[in-house]
Amino acid sequence: MNAFHSILQQQPVAHAILVLAIVAVIGLLIGSIRYRSLSLGTAGVLFAGIAAGHFGIQIEESIRDFVKEFGLILFVFTIGLQLGPGFFASLRREGLRLNLLAAAIVLGGAVVALVAAWLGLDPFASLGLFSGATTNTPSLGAAQQTLATLPGVTPDQRAMPALAYAVAYPVGIVGIITSLLLLRILFRIDVPREVAEFETQQRHGIEPLIRRTLVVTNPNLDGLAPTALPGLRETGVVISRIQSRDGIVRPANPAARVQVGDLLLAVGTRSGLDAVQRVIGHETDADLMLAQGPVTHRRVVVTLRTVLGRSLAELGLEHLYGVIVSRVSRADLEMTAVPDLRLQFGDVLNIVGEASSLERASEALGNSARALHHTRFTPFFVGIALGVLAGLIPVAVPGLPVPVRLGLAGGPLIVAILLSRLGHFSGLVWHIPAAASVAFRELGITLFLACVGLKAGEHFVPTVLTPAGASWIGIAALLTLVPLLIVGVFARVVFKLNYMTLCGLLSGSMTDPPALAFAGALARSDAPNVAYATVYPLTMLLRIVTAQLLALILAGRL
Repeated sequence: MNAFHSILQQQPVAHAILVLAIVAVIGLLIGSIRYRSLSLGTAGVLFAGIAAGHFGIQIEESIRDFVKEFGLILFVFTIGLQLGPGFFASLRREGLRLNLLAAAIVLGGAVVALVAAWLGLDPFASLGLFSGATTNTPSLGAAQQTLATLPGVTPDQRAMPALAYAVAYPVGIVGIITSLLLLRILFRIDVPREVAEFETQQRHGIEPLIRRTLVVTNPNLDGLAPTALPGLRETGVVISRIQSRDGIVRPANPAARVQVGDLLLAVGTRSGLDAVQRVIGHETDADLMLAQGPVTHRRVVVTLRTVLGRSLAELGLEHLYGVIVSRVSRADLEMTAVPDLRLQFGDVLNIVGEASSLERASEALGNSARALHHTRFTPFFVGIALGVLAGLIPVAVPGLPVPVRLGLAGGPLIVAILLSRLGHFSGLVWHIPAAASVAFRELGITLFLACVGLKAGEHFVPTVLTPAGASWIGIAALLTLVPLLIVGVFARVVFKLNYMTLCGLLSGSMTDPPALAFAGALARSDAPNVAYATVYPLTMLLRIVTAQLLALILAGRL
């Protein structure tokens, strides 16, 4: 056994991988234990890491720091890629309100830290507790950088925030998760119902697409192509099939001609169809989907790079192949195929036409299941590199002695959101299959929590058992719970905020990926991610600035 231990000490990389794997296995087993439908999930890895660190199991510091930061980058970057398409719509819908609530949580924690220092807590320990109890590493770095620029601050004083941070960090993670559970119990929240209500809210204001068969009675339409009927472009309605008086159903392509008495199958929103119906004629119960004829339909996935970014009008599928695109599905959104709609990778098109025409149109769009489920690592790592660079950019804030940065968590998240929204650029496609996204996300948060636990566990128990350490834990719990519960209760009672949105808001206000992972596991849904990404960028910046201001105040410079 000693010989094996000696070999591992000579192989730090192998030793680190072995320790991380063991901590991950034990932590995930702990997280899988359920009590009344509740479980720690991935957060169990943190406690396994603390236990391992307490018993002296450690890995080389440089390896640990690299794995921790890389795991965090994987986690936030994959979340950003997932959220990008719907992020800006969410921001427009309720971004101001959510960010104001998140700002209240940040400022509430700062007030608790100042009160603790005013009541006799070491001011530099209070500074570390503010960062640790809110699980925000960049704010700790910003505070330490500020202290390093101030004359008269001793080395022991500069080291104090890091020690307090290590003690408070696990308390912060547990406190955030506890606040989510307390709010669930307090308001007797039915999680599955909240998930369903959240999904309904996300679709609010978006009219569903329906089909309607219309009889042509307007003589002014005689001889027009179905695609040239008045009102289609303005309403977004698409005519996909036409049944002439001979009873045969054909694709409504530009070669067809409309006659009085023809039946047209129209696809659009109820309001759009109502407007078009007033121009064409009246509705009938006939279902052209069941009528005889050579026309059929197929769902085709856009995977060919050469069509990305091109509009449906530019592709001209109805002219080239005689097929009609009746609707387009993008993520969870279904849209009518208006001519100006530009295609993105993974869009699903419902095309109508004869079988041979559908086959040729499918080839022109790609429709490759292999391409859809293939993980493209080149754009993935390009995005990570851009995210890291964005996180390193200093932003000067008037009145602060050092610039602020988004860091290795904020930079990759924001860049991933922007790239996912962009979709593609110069042959690079920012699309990651759902299964790969979940795998990267879980791997990242597992590695991050294992490293955080190992680092905190080394001094956790000895510090906790001292009177000062016990007071640190109590104050850290207050720093976490008081702002979260006050704002959480206020948001639920006053704004009637959905529990999924509330979970994302509270996790994002603490910039805490483990809490987000726990909320997602609790809901068995990615619904909390939307609010998390909505408040994360501003919260990250606000926490960094607040930590620097606290450093100046607590050091007696403000």
